[in-house]
Amino acid sequence: MLPRVRENRWMDERGAVRMIAIDLDGTLIGADGRVSARNIAALEAAERAGVEIVVATGRRHCYAMRVLRELGLREECGLISSNGTVTRTIGARLLERTLLPVETARWLCGHVEEFRNALVMTFDKVGPDGEDARGALVVERIEELTASIGRWMAANEPYIASVDPIERALEGEAPIQMMLCGTIERMRRAEARLLEHPGVSAVGVTTRIWGAEAALHRTEYAERDLSIVDILPAGCSKGAALLRLAADRGVAAEEIVAIGDNWNDLSMLEMAGRAVLMGNAPEDLMVLAQERGWTAGKRHDEDGVAVAIEAMLA
Repeated sequence: MLPRVRENRWMDERGAVRMIAIDLDGTLIGADGRVSARNIAALEAAERAGVEIVVATGRRHCYAMRVLRELGLREECGLISSNGTVTRTIGARLLERTLLPVETARWLCGHVEEFRNALVMTFDKVGPDGEDARGALVVERIEELTASIGRWMAANEPYIASVDPIERALEGEAPIQMMLCGTIERMRRAEARLLEHPGVSAVGVTTRIWGAEAALHRTEYAERDLSIVDILPAGCSKGAALLRLAADRGVAAEEIVAIGDNWNDLSMLEMAGRAVLMGNAPEDLMVLAQERGWTAGKRHDEDGVAVAIEAMLA
């Protein structure tokens, strides 16, 4: 039975839907880098039905707002950024932030020595207007990163500082995350290297493992042969941040629908009452989704978010 609107909530045999958590890249954003009119209309319809929209993305707040600023979402809508290390409202009010300890970041730089030309550090420099400052992103080697994520580097040039050695960037403050970018094969080697250290916990872990200092979250784009390995403070994930935000707003996990497309969405797909995996997800994640009985959605270039929301509203 399809969900239907009842008392400002979507209802089905499992109960009310009060919150929808949506990933950005590969999910809400289409192949053209924009949010379609149909997806925007579906978000507006959900809000009119009394359902709260939360955006949960691997992008940092400033970069996410480049897309979200034009969507007309309520200023108090939650924006979980940097894969769960920072939660703000769309209006840039800080709700929660977890920093990667400086000493942890230092030994991680040494631990991934072979891959440091693919390394980016992210610092939270968001101002009251939601904008970042230069130094929000720090790299040591620009050339390798430009080769693998050239469009991202160009789009974020106003915020990138080059520091050699990169450890010098840690003299002033602690980062919110680190990330490695490159080919899928190279990033799987980087992930394996990181996991050799007992202080690093595996991709997709939603709860903090005793003794862990950092957690990994992987995103893969097979059609571009691109992978991003995010290194976060231990215990941080989209799912963990979403649970805390929902609890603050009086929403239970079973009242949440999560829509995502990649491995960095796994934690929120696991904890939500209902999970929708986009049709453009990696094949191995689609297999996992089938095993767990998650809903198979349409692709991001087929307005998959709108299709899911429209079905719930039908």
